[in-house]
Amino acid sequence: MMFFRQGGGNNGDALGPPPPPFRLDRERLSGGVSGAARWLLIIAVIVALYILLSIGKSIYTEYLWFDSLKFSTVYTTVIRTRVILFFVGAIIFAGLLALNIALARRLVPKVGQMLLTEEEFSLIQRVVNIGIIILGIFITIIFASVASGKWDLMLRYMNAQSFGTTDPIFHRDVGFYVFNLPVYVFVQRWLLAAAFVLLIGSAGIYAFHYSVRRFSASASGPVRAHLSGLGAFLLLVFGWGYWLDTYRLNFSERGNVFGASYTDVHAQLWGLRLLMAVTLAGALLLLWNIRRRSLVLPGVIVGAWIVFAIGAGVIYPALVQRLTVEPNELTKERQYIQYNIEATRRAFALDRIEENQYRAADVLTPEQVAKNPLTIGNVRLWDHRPLKDTYNQIQSIRLQYDFHDVDIDRYTTDGQYTQVALSARELPLDKIPAKAKTWVNERLVFTHGYGAVMSPVNAVGPEGLPVLFLKDLPTTGKLDIKRNEIYYGERTDSYVIVNSNQEEFDYPLGDQNKYTRYEATSGVKLGSMIRRIAYAWQFADPNIVLSSQITDQSRILYFRKIQDRVRHIAPFLMLDYDPYLVVADGRLFWIQDAYTTTSAYPYSEPYGVGATRINYMRNSVKVVIDAYTGDAVFYIADPTDPIVQAYQSIFPKLFTPGQQMPDELKAHVRYPEDFFRVQADMYRTYHMTDPQVLYNKEDLWVFPVETVYGMQEQMQPYYLIMRLPDQAEEEFVLLIPFTPVNKDNAIGWMAARADGWLSKEPGEQKYGKLISFKFPKDKLVYGPKQIESRISQDPQISAQFALWDQGGTRVIRGNLLMIPIEDSFLFVEPIYLQAATGRIPELKRIVVANGDRLAMEETLAKSLAVVFKLAAPSPPVTASPVPSGATPTAPATSPSQETNVAALVQSAQDHFNRAQDALKAGDWAGYGQELAALKDVLARLGQLTSR
Repeated sequence: MMFFRQGGGNNGDALGPPPPPFRLDRERLSGGVSGAARWLLIIAVIVALYILLSIGKSIYTEYLWFDSLKFSTVYTTVIRTRVILFFVGAIIFAGLLALNIALARRLVPKVGQMLLTEEEFSLIQRVVNIGIIILGIFITIIFASVASGKWDLMLRYMNAQSFGTTDPIFHRDVGFYVFNLPVYVFVQRWLLAAAFVLLIGSAGIYAFHYSVRRFSASASGPVRAHLSGLGAFLLLVFGWGYWLDTYRLNFSERGNVFGASYTDVHAQLWGLRLLMAVTLAGALLLLWNIRRRSLVLPGVIVGAWIVFAIGAGVIYPALVQRLTVEPNELTKERQYIQYNIEATRRAFALDRIEENQYRAADVLTPEQVAKNPLTIGNVRLWDHRPLKDTYNQIQSIRLQYDFHDVDIDRYTTDGQYTQVALSARELPLDKIPAKAKTWVNERLVFTHGYGAVMSPVNAVGPEGLPVLFLKDLPTTGKLDIKRNEIYYGERTDSYVIVNSNQEEFDYPLGDQNKYTRYEATSGVKLGSMIRRIAYAWQFADPNIVLSSQITDQSRILYFRKIQDRVRHIAPFLMLDYDPYLVVADGRLFWIQDAYTTTSAYPYSEPYGVGATRINYMRNSVKVVIDAYTGDAVFYIADPTDPIVQAYQSIFPKLFTPGQQMPDELKAHVRYPEDFFRVQADMYRTYHMTDPQVLYNKEDLWVFPVETVYGMQEQMQPYYLIMRLPDQAEEEFVLLIPFTPVNKDNAIGWMAARADGWLSKEPGEQKYGKLISFKFPKDKLVYGPKQIESRISQDPQISAQFALWDQGGTRVIRGNLLMIPIEDSFLFVEPIYLQAATGRIPELKRIVVANGDRLAMEETLAKSLAVVFKLAAPSPPVTASPVPSGATPTAPATSPSQETNVAALVQSAQDHFNRAQDALKAGDWAGYGQELAALKDVLARLGQLTSR
């Protein structure tokens, strides 16, 4: 053991002499620091250069993209605001930081016993200074970036609009809460975070100096003065926060409903005001302490502040809530519940709903059906889910095509106002066969989809397939589409390059393919090597630079997915989940509904959770995108909305008045599903306008439940062509029924009128009007779930389903539609069969219910006839369904029947066949006459056979 002393002495096992005292090797450390600093500087320069070039590349490509859409001013407005906010934030924070560092270095005592040598202290201080600079720059960038990210808040603040209504507590215009208060809250929190950083940073500097030098108590006076000043600044910022919190009581969730409650107004508000006074007094005392330099006073102020914060901010409101409010909650909260009802109904436009009573008669008559020809003629027999599978099986033509979604719209074809289903034939990259997935194919050849499929919702072909108005490649049908290519759609996720040396695949033509070239001038032109390098970097794809197929005339198309495109142009808009396809003027267009929303409407009940939580919503914008060029037009749909008014002021070249939309497109504008769903969801509760009824939840509604694909799920709103009560003609509406909570019977329904958007004819301005109908509470009206149960429990229908299932055929039950007609309802549910080895759902049966009557037949006309007892039900099928294309044979007539009975049966069959023919032809007068004649014949037949 070499470290033990050898031999001699009384402590032969004692340790050797102690090591020499620790001393920094200044030269070695200085050289090491200099070398490390040099490498750190080189690395920092490289990283900074890369970041700057990356930012520059992004700005450059973004500007090119916005400029290609003629929206360059939108981008420059945003980027200019972000840059200004970044530098303002950086200057303010860096200035405060530099000021406090300078004060700390100046005020730190220069006397006292140094614990290090001057050389050691100088060296460590250099390292610390470098660390402070690097850390200061880093934190400054963070604070500046946070400020820059609030460009939307700042622009709205500078272009604030009035809502024309005030909150009931402070009587401030709602615009103050939507446009101003969020900015004040952000600035206060930003300053609060900055104050904490400054306080911690200054304390850290002082701690460093105290660790290397011993000071006397009197020498630390300037330090206390500096920290007292920072404490005063911190308390003033907290006081401002308490002032802002008084207004934020309008968003309190303490009470029975959203908004300031009795406790908030009579206890929490006064507690906040007291805390404002406490923090102001504390700040003044700390400012006085700059001269007094007491060590005890700041502790007393903080202690008092904590006591008041707990007492006035927590305990007192809790006592008022428990002792005053809870024993008399309805009495105390009635006024505030009324505020919540009024604000919520305004914020979601529920106050515009026209409320009516609906008699809800038990049964319909054939005469009532005959008086509503367009309603019956447009009953949606094709559920969009099985219809999408059918489209993909019979119209995708090639493996690479896909029908992603089925939209519901209305068109006038052959002079008939007809509800149709429509779907775009897109070409997503994941449909390209694996062996064909080359860069050339994915980026230059397979660039677009082609055409669309359209079918009327009420027509069924002989094999249970839809009747197609638009079909095949190239597209043929009832509408003339001159430009079929779909470069922009719902599944166009990736970028493509057009006008290259490689021709683009257009569509299959027999055993060959037809090719095309892009004829529009949209997209970004890759006319220089700088642009190619920028986009190669942007998409991490060197082939954009390396490929010889790309020329100076080539254009790159990206952000081709409809929602991505709209969201990138206007990230401040909330989008409807379903952009829908429209055929107009020989072209294909997408219409995307967009919403202006806020979560800052006083007293309005929120909808949703997390980032999607809102308490105000308007369908203020309708975006039209050309499927070929990608050109986007943002039409203002609700010019009365203050939020869209603010954005119009910010981006004057982005928005276009809705009146300028072409009439051919206006005809296809529909009431958006998401907006209607939110309104209906809020209306389930806020149809109750009496505070006591709402408090007790006495009349709470829910959406009905239906059976779809064998699973029970919540019914979704659905489009119909129907004649509303007291209206002269049929129109396109969006409808949803309601049932009482914990019950299955229907209690009412609500509809949004969708025709006549911005019509120039006063009588045609129906669009956007909401109508609700409530049923008598003393009357049982079957709800969708009860009808579903009756269908499942019907002996003949359930036996038929079981028989089909045993044969290996899947039974698909489509959407159950509850269709108001006159003062009653017709329930219709389509039944599809899908072979176990196939993917083509075929419409085979239609279930119709009215009152206590239920029928399942091959056609809607036959089901109606059976329900109205104008025809006998068909005998149950005792074998597997007839294969597609086969012709079923009619049952033979017994020769033993008497001649007059046989004649009446034949006459009934003839009338029924003619009624079906009239139904298909849209001849509703003839349909009604034939049904009436059929009824007479059946009555005579019943009399004859009962003898």
